[in-house]
Amino acid sequence: MSSGTTWTNRRKDGLWGYFFIFPQLLGLICFALIPLVSAFAISMMNWDGMGTKEFVGFANFASQLKDEEFRIAVVNTIYYTILSVPTGIVLAMLVAVGLNKVKGKVFYRLIYFMPNITMSVAVAVVFMWLFNADFGLINLYLQEWFGIQGPQWLTDSRFVMPSIALLSIWMGLGGNMVLFLAGLQGISPTYYEAAQIDGASKWQQLKYITIPLLSPTTFFVTIMSVIGSFQVFDQSFVMTSGGPAKASYTMVYHIYEMAFVDFTFGKSTAAAVILFIVILTLTLFQMKMSKRWVHYED
Repeated sequence: MSSGTTWTNRRKDGLWGYFFIFPQLLGLICFALIPLVSAFAISMMNWDGMGTKEFVGFANFASQLKDEEFRIAVVNTIYYTILSVPTGIVLAMLVAVGLNKVKGKVFYRLIYFMPNITMSVAVAVVFMWLFNADFGLINLYLQEWFGIQGPQWLTDSRFVMPSIALLSIWMGLGGNMVLFLAGLQGISPTYYEAAQIDGASKWQQLKYITIPLLSPTTFFVTIMSVIGSFQVFDQSFVMTSGGPAKASYTMVYHIYEMAFVDFTFGKSTAAAVILFIVILTLTLFQMKMSKRWVHYED
């Protein structure tokens, strides 16, 4: 076969490759790249969504960094992340280890995963009833079983964010559990067999085999959980409307309020760009630090 024929065949293969990736590439350009570029452009404009855009440069960013409500939203979002992410990861890992080799594990996986595919608004409405201080089930059981007067979960600024974090942990437990189960399936049984021969206990096997070899899965779950925690909105919007006294006022809620309540789309987009930069920075930092604790099986 001549070199010209080979080049022609490669060119045809390349054209077919572009043909098959074109729908995905078109979607990426239309629904990701163009909106991203547009967001950066709007963040430098003074615009109410209807009238003429006025270029203001970085004034919107400076305004947000000085805004007291923005700072409150940042602090609340970080607090929510600290409450929900580590606890959710640990619980998901423990549940996955417990269900890995149990009888009827398919049924249990289904039960645990169901909240993950339930609409967040519907779940928030149900939890509003559960957290109700006067006739909610949680306070009712605390009173009947332990003789404890339950707190004002959603109307006390001390408990509102832990309540929202508890809901989020419950919703995300099943999805993270499935990821950890997939990671557990990838661990060779020979490690456990060798550990049992050496007399290692179940706790030692978990500490020195399971947790280190699950570190790639833990790394992925951590990144996705942190990204999701900085985008929390539905729960605080439905359950508390950002209250009480802005105790559940998050960054995405702040972006929503400026855009669709105050109609200051320039400032709202600037806050969204800042959120994007924060998430990107945290993700890159986690990827950098992962080299110290993520261990891949040889």
